Amino acid sequence: MSFFILTDTELLFFINQNLANSFFDILMPFITNLHNWRIPILIIWIALMIFGGKKGRVAGLLIIFVVVMSDQLSSAIIKPSIGRIRPCHLYENLRLLVHCGGKYSFPSSHASNISAAAFLFSYFYRKGSIIFFCIALVVGFSRIYVGVHYPLDVLVGFVVGFCSTFVILKFYLTLIEKYPGTKFIQRLKITG
Repeated sequence: MSFFILTDTELLFFINQNLANSFFDILMPFITNLHNWRIPILIIWIALMIFGGKKGRVAGLLIIFVVVMSDQLSSAIIKPSIGRIRPCHLYENLRLLVHCGGKYSFPSSHASNISAAAFLFSYFYRKGSIIFFCIALVVGFSRIYVGVHYPLDVLVGFVVGFCSTFVILKFYLTLIEKYPGTKFIQRLKITG
């Protein structure tokens, strides 16, 4: 176990210090800041609900459940249970480019939420899968680069996001299969 922790810490310092450059020092704090994305996310969600047809409305509805599940799993259940201290609270020689944040880091809620969204949208919009996953990878990388998460935090965050999406999609697919005749389910069912 100590080998993994040591490797994780070395990777953190490699990304945070050896890959440091002036362009990333501006870009990564911008990417990692959720406040910069609230309005674009809201606009995309409204567009899905209004112009996305049945598929867009179902994706827009399910994204709420997916993100709530991944966020609660990562921040309210796993983080306090594991209790891994954020690297920015431990290492003074770390390049901290944003506010350090809460006490615990494992797993990254940013990584779990963005990957949950990426997996869900990839299910509904397969042609955009590469874009969705690239966005998730860049957000995950930014959390390490700015000094608030270890690489393993981000990796496990991606797993939490995948599992959350899997559970919600499984529930959705079971629901539309088990109760196909009801009006509410007919509104949720996507064909083709």
